Amino acid sequence: MSLLKAKLEHTLPPIIDEIRAFVKEKAASEVSKVTLAQAYGGLRGVKGLVCDTSEVPPDKGLVIRGIELKNLTDKIPEEIFWLLLTGDLPNDEELADLQKEYKAREDVPGYVWDVLDAMPADSHPMAMFNTAILVMQKESEFMKAYNSGIQKADYWKPTLEDSLNILAKLPAIGAYVYRKRFGKGERIDTDKSLDWGANYTHMLGIPDDSGDFARLMRLYLTLHCDHEGGNVSAYSASTINSALSDLYYSLCGGLNGLAGPLHGLANQECLGWVLETMKQFNGAPTPEELEKFAWDTLNSGKVIPGYGHAVLRVTDPRFDAFLAFGKEYMPDDPVFQTVSRVFDVVPNVLRQVKKIKDPWPNVDAGSGALLYHYGMKEFSYYTVLFSVSRAMGICAQAIITRAYGLPIIRPKSLPTAKYKELCGA
Repeated sequence: MSLLKAKLEHTLPPIIDEIRAFVKEKAASEVSKVTLAQAYGGLRGVKGLVCDTSEVPPDKGLVIRGIELKNLTDKIPEEIFWLLLTGDLPNDEELADLQKEYKAREDVPGYVWDVLDAMPADSHPMAMFNTAILVMQKESEFMKAYNSGIQKADYWKPTLEDSLNILAKLPAIGAYVYRKRFGKGERIDTDKSLDWGANYTHMLGIPDDSGDFARLMRLYLTLHCDHEGGNVSAYSASTINSALSDLYYSLCGGLNGLAGPLHGLANQECLGWVLETMKQFNGAPTPEELEKFAWDTLNSGKVIPGYGHAVLRVTDPRFDAFLAFGKEYMPDDPVFQTVSRVFDVVPNVLRQVKKIKDPWPNVDAGSGALLYHYGMKEFSYYTVLFSVSRAMGICAQAIITRAYGLPIIRPKSLPTAKYKELCGA
């Protein structure tokens, strides 16, 4: 038995008992009210989901198991996945055991490569990545256990197995999608001496003699891991998984949502705006030039990509982490310099627009520029990187949800006529 599974078998039962007693005692307590504006506004701010892996307070940003993200930026992704599941960071033995589990499970079935090779040459990288996940569904341990009559209380165990099997394989799949889609050459085999993030970097095949790109990849995969339960990818995956669809189905469904321009696709749009700005001014613009260009963008009816967030009312701590990385490893890069100057200028411009509640940058405002610096200039691939990371949070949420025994998600919908009746219109 892996140390992770053993720890969860020890820690989950008292948590589950506590939750059941709490819900039984306080079942009638009201935790949220819904306005008509919220019903027609994407349920923004409505409290109706359970997510114990992370939360996003508007004044702090991402908090994972009670630890603010700013205190986790030196951790590698394997440590973060352990934290998401257990509430604790792993010790050296536990980390080594989890990495051993990944290495034992990282070989990708040959038919996955066959399917990817058969896809059209101009397929979108996200379509290729999600297809590879879905085509492996026949490997699901949850499906096998469910068909064999497993008890509901044990659903989390095969869900954990599916999670480890999937996460172990995602770097190889993601790397091959990159190399196949953009003509980078043959598939690169895994290096079993490397950690999860560094191995992903190795298989991408982008030159990294200094090891700095691997450092960025570890940071990138850590920062994008989870963002509570109400974002499109997490909520979609959770809804699908609540029907007891296994993780191959539910993860694929959630990541399809991540491909949308209003969710995971935003980082490439942010970088595009930065490069457009530099083209306009033949290099990194001055603060004065940036201010004018920002106003020109807003006055043309467009938004400034990467600024504002549905929940946050402060600078996204993930942006702060990327900004700090850039200042240490690429301070003279003109694209990064532009990102940094945009941060100095744009919030002051946006604060003058009354309808904008959050003038601060989110994670997408800086991540693309760092990838661009190291030679990854294929914008459409950036969401695959996001997906490899976000899979950690989606898998962790699924394991915890199945352990809690939460039911199928089924909120009530009403026609507009009924809402008019309820509001006395």
